[in-house]
Amino acid sequence: MAGRSRKRRRVVVGDAAFAPRETQDPRAERRPARVRGEARNEQIRAGLEPLAPGELPRPLQVAIAVALALGALNLVLLAVGYDLRGREDPNAAGVAGFSIVMLAAAWGMWRRRYWAVLGFQCLLAITCVYGAASLAFASNWQAVLLCLVVVGLAGWLFWKLVRVMARMQMPERPGAARS
Repeated sequence: MAGRSRKRRRVVVGDAAFAPRETQDPRAERRPARVRGEARNEQIRAGLEPLAPGELPRPLQVAIAVALALGALNLVLLAVGYDLRGREDPNAAGVAGFSIVMLAAAWGMWRRRYWAVLGFQCLLAITCVYGAASLAFASNWQAVLLCLVVVGLAGWLFWKLVRVMARMQMPERPGAARS
């Protein structure tokens, strides 16, 4: 089967199809997207107020409660000999390690430490990815619902902690050059 030939249009200088588009204000310069984005970021940063001494925003309180509950619950379940994976003898080192990390994160978030919120957000991100990947192996609607709830709640808390971290104003490292 032969290819179809197409009649080519002759381009004339000044043709309307090749004329530059008119902007709303012809005098306005077109700034690159990077510059517009930085200006918007500066505007958002200017609108943020640092956390007041002793202030614990609601998302931070929720994160502290979640970390405390997970850390304490794992220690209690280890003490009574229960393992969520269904084994006879739970891995005490792994459970204790996770519990220590969760309790340290709760303490750090209570003290409003940037590293604690950042670390907890990393764990929330890993939880979201793990929950989303688990959807591929969900065998019934209850498993799908559980995965969606885990991803939804962890993602919501992650998103809410972003603004809290912005208000915490990460401290400068000793000896770092100021810009």
